[in-house]
Amino acid sequence: MDPLKIGIVGAAGRMGAMLVQQVRAQPGEARLIGATERAGSAAIGKDAGLLAGGEALGVMVSDDAVALFAAADAVIDFTAPAATVAHAALAAQGKTIHVIGTTGLEAAHDAEIAKAARHTAIIRAANFSVGVNLLAGLSRRVAALLGDEFDIEIVEMHHRHKVDAPSGTALMLGQAAADGRKVNLKDVEVRGRDGITGQRVAGTIGFASLRGGDVVGDHTVIFAADGERVELTHKASSRQIFARGAVRAALWGRGKAPGLYSMQDVLGFAD
Repeated sequence: MDPLKIGIVGAAGRMGAMLVQQVRAQPGEARLIGATERAGSAAIGKDAGLLAGGEALGVMVSDDAVALFAAADAVIDFTAPAATVAHAALAAQGKTIHVIGTTGLEAAHDAEIAKAARHTAIIRAANFSVGVNLLAGLSRRVAALLGDEFDIEIVEMHHRHKVDAPSGTALMLGQAAADGRKVNLKDVEVRGRDGITGQRVAGTIGFASLRGGDVVGDHTVIFAADGERVELTHKASSRQIFARGAVRAALWGRGKAPGLYSMQDVLGFAD
């Protein structure tokens, strides 16, 4: 089987560079055939391999996403919500596998991505780490086993430059816990506390976000009851784990029917 032709949008960013490195590290399975950046970026016209800190690949960064989606078998997207929605439409047109790691997506974005998934395979995850997806699966199972006497709190910490909170991964973990309890997360979530809030309401799922330094990503799901507490934690020390998982997802998507998939599907963790 020929190597999967992979394109990367947002190729000059930190994740973009790591994705380039990861594709280059799998020459028999994947091949970088294109890379884009937003119009006006200083990266336009430069070699994606050199921008990623390695040898030249002969793949020049452009601002032509239409051409990228037309040429690639799969495109990996860690950009911004509005850009990702536009990219999903291009993926639908070209029947291109679309791997989405963008966070901060809202209901309107979700609806557009779901619409695009009727026409092509879209693999979306708030976090492509194998360990984090294992944590989500464990959180779902623990939440299903423990009753409302166990309060659920999700604490996350990221670097000072992160712009959205709670993190997409924290929300994924909250959704896993809500699924375990068979409740709607929107009905039970508590995203912030300030001032006199009154006592904690039984059955709610709380979120706390910390920002500082260069923390790649720490997530803890806490199940707290009177007299005991269970904590499930994942700590990331390198963003390369996300790039590795995203390329794995792109390879998994080859030949898949149109639909919206998750990293749980890729790893076989889905129930």
